[in-house]
Amino acid sequence: MARQVTRTHASPTTRASAADPDAGAHAPTPTRAWVTRLLVVGIVLAAVNLRPAITSFGALLEEARDGLGMSGSVAGLLTSLPALCFAVFGVMAPRLARRFGPGAVVCAGMAAIAAGLLIRPYTGGTAGFLAASALALMGIAVSNVLMPVIVKRYFPDRVGSMTGLYSMALAFGTSVAAAATVPVTRSLGGDWRSGLAVWAGLAAAAVVPWLAFVRDRAGASDGGRSRRGAEAHARVGQPSAAVRITRSRTAWALAVFFGLQATAAYITMGWMAQIFRDAGVPAGRAGLLLAVTMVMGVPLSFVIPRVAARLSHQGPIVVALGVSGLAGYAGLYLAPAGGAWLWAVLLGISNCAFPLALTMVGMRARTGAGVAQLSAFAQSTGYLISIPGPLLVGVLYQHSGGWGLPIALMTCLMVPQIAVGVLAGRDRIVEDEAAGR
Repeated sequence: MARQVTRTHASPTTRASAADPDAGAHAPTPTRAWVTRLLVVGIVLAAVNLRPAITSFGALLEEARDGLGMSGSVAGLLTSLPALCFAVFGVMAPRLARRFGPGAVVCAGMAAIAAGLLIRPYTGGTAGFLAASALALMGIAVSNVLMPVIVKRYFPDRVGSMTGLYSMALAFGTSVAAAATVPVTRSLGGDWRSGLAVWAGLAAAAVVPWLAFVRDRAGASDGGRSRRGAEAHARVGQPSAAVRITRSRTAWALAVFFGLQATAAYITMGWMAQIFRDAGVPAGRAGLLLAVTMVMGVPLSFVIPRVAARLSHQGPIVVALGVSGLAGYAGLYLAPAGGAWLWAVLLGISNCAFPLALTMVGMRARTGAGVAQLSAFAQSTGYLISIPGPLLVGVLYQHSGGWGLPIALMTCLMVPQIAVGVLAGRDRIVEDEAAGR
């Protein structure tokens, strides 16, 4: 089989898929090993680019508001835009993957991120800024959905460790953007536009490894020559007609959990630096505090999925993360500046509900097709649920003149997040639930 793979003239990824649809799951041939290493690099670089578009804006929110002349309510709309785009565009990801292949979609997603980040600071107004941000967020949305699908396809026996790897890379990119945006802006002459645009270069670099996977259709375009490749493609992108994901209680619980954790995360990324600045913390230190919150996810995003994959019920992890978030919100309300470093750490721990949710997506479905359906449903529905949160925070902040009511809202939302997370963490398979109702 190794000699057959080496002689073929198909693309590297098609050769790997034709020889073994679960590339990376077995002892690799030299060709397949090269493809696997390139894929790991691509996954890591893609994950690094899934949040800088959001956290870089959060670090310069005040400067962007002044430069664009936007009100607190419009700023709240901007902090809600990621969730809206993820809900609208994320649901399209499985269909695009079936049509063009998951590698091509992720490659295009990285290109969209680069273009959007480069254009948005220089559009000259709020409407253009929103449109260019939406372009970048569209690229993030489809990549968000397809990452668990790609992991399930190529690394079926390492879902926990690979989910941990790209979650760690995601957290790293998030924290670096939060910490470095203000200093980089100062080094570029203090222009907030340059400070935001610089992150386009990181996204452009992520396009490169995915170019090798653009033509990887996993047997969809080989004229039926590879039955196993076609089966692999079916498992990755083709939803099973027998599975109606909306009939699964676990799918709904996971979608609501995803939505509530996303609400907390985007409120944190969009507004936490401003909370600290309003409490008297200098802008640079406020950005660093946001970076601390994000950097907590670097080690924990690697550890939590590995631990979760070994448990039959992920409820205890859900509860621990939720309690950490409640403690962090209490601290922000009582002494935002005095205990700022501790609150940043606690909220960083709480935000690790995201890699936990991604891990549960991979565990709650039996097949690649089920993961694709569940990932698209949970993320699109979840992000739809999360849209009002950051916007409400902006409205409450503008009309109350303080952070008491917004923090109360965050606290109230954490309670149902814990409840539905415990339900989603039960040892259930969505295909079985859907078929049994």
